[in-house]
Amino acid sequence: MCDSLALYIHWPFCLSKCPYCDFNSHVRDTIPEARFAAALRAELAWEAARLGHRHLRSVFFGGGTPSLMHPETVADLIADARRWFRADDATEITLEANPTSVEAGRLAAFRDAGVNRISLGVQSLQPDALASLGRTHSAEGAIAALRLARDLFPRVSFDLIYARPGQTLAQWRSELRQGLDLAADHLSLYQLTIEPGTAFETRHRRGDLVLPDADEAAALYEATAEEASRFGLLAYEVSNYARPAAESRHNLAYWRYADYAGIGPGAHGRLTLDDGAIHATRRHRAPEAWAARVEAVGHGTTEEYTVSPIERAREMLMMGLRLREGIDETRFAARTGMVLDEAIDASVLRDAIAEGYLQRDGGLLRATDAGRLRLDALLGALVL
Repeated sequence: MCDSLALYIHWPFCLSKCPYCDFNSHVRDTIPEARFAAALRAELAWEAARLGHRHLRSVFFGGGTPSLMHPETVADLIADARRWFRADDATEITLEANPTSVEAGRLAAFRDAGVNRISLGVQSLQPDALASLGRTHSAEGAIAALRLARDLFPRVSFDLIYARPGQTLAQWRSELRQGLDLAADHLSLYQLTIEPGTAFETRHRRGDLVLPDADEAAALYEATAEEASRFGLLAYEVSNYARPAAESRHNLAYWRYADYAGIGPGAHGRLTLDDGAIHATRRHRAPEAWAARVEAVGHGTTEEYTVSPIERAREMLMMGLRLREGIDETRFAARTGMVLDEAIDASVLRDAIAEGYLQRDGGLLRATDAGRLRLDALLGALVL
């Protein structure tokens, strides 16, 4: 059985729904926090009972908007995680927060609750872009939140969205420099895409929303690595940049295909259980239905199944090739039950290596910088 565990806790509520967002997030006139806090704690206890006293590498509060939670709720969940699992000084505890004045005012309380890494959903430092993205904070508020976070937490990450309508390369470089100068530990980068069922999809279909073309988006992406490197941040994953040792330990668990448990509405996990197999788990997406299931049976699971070797191989390739470090072939075989060559198209691999998109040496398979630029297409052809 795998001894290490990453724990994800999902808080599904937001004050408003961003027009680009297709995450499992919900707006309610009144958030029933006591009910959902109790359900989260109950589901965590249920999961811990079958996982055993594993080493806790990370806890990640995501959403939704987890900074809407009362700090006492966060403190209780952290205390529970420490009780059920083996935490230590290296255990990374991240909370996603929006840089509104109300939520920023809670940062010190979240630190006191046990959070040691904050991830701020800045998204932009341009006022007009924030308005078009439907964000409820101002550029000034984001700057103030970054400064406050820098004073309170040993580790700070922030998110930015690029390839926005009308965005220029010069504006993007200026925005990056401003943000990295304020909080130069970790940057998560998201390309604005049109997701089904979002308000942006409707606007895009009408022709009211036009995104930069592929070449323009690629230029913005390439500029990110250049600007990040000025502040000592390297692209350790396709969309994530960090100073050495400041990488997200929690997200590395996903990309390295390690065990992780998901608690809360819509959360999913990959867990090695007593039978030695890797199990995929998924909770009910609807918050109230999830809470009712937890209250009835102790957990909100709607799906659990054993992941087959070929599924494990596909998942590990899809995740692992996003990392600059690539995939260790020995670990791949141990985790999936297959050797690497059984899971990939040999002719595509040969061509990708010849064209400089992939490298294979020393028992490692990795994508080059050029390969990561076209990774989705590459994976679609490579993975069986």
